Amino acid sequence: MNDHFGHMTQSSVRRRALITGITGQDGCYLARLLLDKGYDVHGLVRPDSVPTTQRIEDRLGHRNLHIHYGDLTDPLFLMNLVRHLSPDEIYNLAGQSHVGLSFETPLWTTQVNGLGILYLLEALRTNPELKNKTRLYQASTSEIFGNSGAQSQNETTGFEPVSPYACAKLYGHHITRTYREAYGIYACCGILFNHESPERSADFVSRKITQAAARISLGLEDKVMLGNLDARRDWGNAEDFVELMWRMLQQDHPEDFVIATGIQTTVRDFATAAFQETGI
Repeated sequence: MNDHFGHMTQSSVRRRALITGITGQDGCYLARLLLDKGYDVHGLVRPDSVPTTQRIEDRLGHRNLHIHYGDLTDPLFLMNLVRHLSPDEIYNLAGQSHVGLSFETPLWTTQVNGLGILYLLEALRTNPELKNKTRLYQASTSEIFGNSGAQSQNETTGFEPVSPYACAKLYGHHITRTYREAYGIYACCGILFNHESPERSADFVSRKITQAAARISLGLEDKVMLGNLDARRDWGNAEDFVELMWRMLQQDHPEDFVIATGIQTTVRDFATAAFQETGI
């Protein structure tokens, strides 16, 4: 800053962001994006006995990256953290992200994916300074469309969730919109279709295929077991998607958006392309 601003320094006016789920695929790419834009980035990490920060290992020493250990299901911790940090932007990316697992752990899935965002919204609602300052992004999912029956989905498509995961996410989606309309909080939802990257974990089919293609080409494996090869997905690039998350919070007025490529690909074609890259 110029000298005539007196006590104001670059660090004192640096924009501050809080990312829940910073160690996930989207969280790590968003952290890199915001650090490159000059933000102070604070990341929430669930305390585990096994370290989970490998995706942000290359940025852990960055002077503007700060890690906080806590649980999204702990309302007192979350509300105190938000009040202490007084962030300009909050990106709620944390959650239980596996549809199949949600049938085995419906209560935990609902607590994380549904109530976590409520605690963050309450932290803003109950603090007048933050209510008028902080902008919040909620990670919704295309799974909330479920059996909508529509050939293509957009912001006006109805929701018909068919899993505990989608039901919990739909609650988070609706409660975010409710707080925006009832209390004037700048909060918006990104309804994201599938988005992939090298940071995707191996229990997602995209990464399962690409890792298998690499290992088979090296002679480390001889086959990969897949399910329905004719299943179709809209696969996008995670780096592109996190930039759109950021752009959503830069608008004059909060809106919810579907984020997708608009192009569907079968699992068969995805696998074929992956193996062609290895010469198989």
